[in-house]
Amino acid sequence: MATTEETEAATDWTGRPFSCQDCPHKDLRAGGRCVLGRICVRDKRSKRIDRFFAQNQELAGDYLNHLYFEVRALAAKYANPFQIARLMKDREPEVRAMAALRLPIAKVREMRIDKDRAVRIACALRLDGADLVAMAHDEDEHVRLTVARRLDPAVLPIMFDDPSATVRRYIVGRLPPERLYTMLHDPDALVRREAAERISPDALGQLVRDPDLRVRFMVADRAPREIALKLIDDEDEEVARRARERLREGPSA
Repeated sequence: MATTEETEAATDWTGRPFSCQDCPHKDLRAGGRCVLGRICVRDKRSKRIDRFFAQNQELAGDYLNHLYFEVRALAAKYANPFQIARLMKDREPEVRAMAALRLPIAKVREMRIDKDRAVRIACALRLDGADLVAMAHDEDEHVRLTVARRLDPAVLPIMFDDPSATVRRYIVGRLPPERLYTMLHDPDALVRREAAERISPDALGQLVRDPDLRVRFMVADRAPREIALKLIDDEDEEVARRARERLREGPSA
């Protein structure tokens, strides 16, 4: 039978098996707040550690200096936020990221230039306004994508020139159609296609000669009939077929 999280034997973070005999939390066992192999701070499994702190939040602060980074990170999840400032400089990014998710905003501002992207992503999830705008040009694509997800749409045009096409596509998906004209000329075909799918059909005449067949197909499919008919003889058969279908739809289509 395959080993699961529930059936795996209890071992500590160094890989050594252990028992409850020398546990400092024996008194918690009677109330079901510490259960070997399921709810245990000494276990290497993060789910078991997490359950321990969820059941015993008052003890989380006692484990902020533990040698095992999973224990420190999960203790930070439940400890009093004013106890975890020391973790801003922890050697493990997972611990610093958890601290960033829980510390007061003034402390999070100090962490937005952390060397690890996981920490900066955590900061981007917490910060707002000018503090979030300041992260729009982070060197890491995943950080900028997090920023793009949270910025007010009115501010998103500051990211039109983002070096990542993935980020620009996401921006196109969040902006109102009337703000997408600039993106019809994006260097990435999938960004242009996304814009073509959402912008007013009357604007699609600009894309009739687009070099990418996916963009031209969107024109044939969505543009006003008189524009779509310009693609009847397109070099791509699928684009031309859709344009011919628009011809058969009649002037009102």
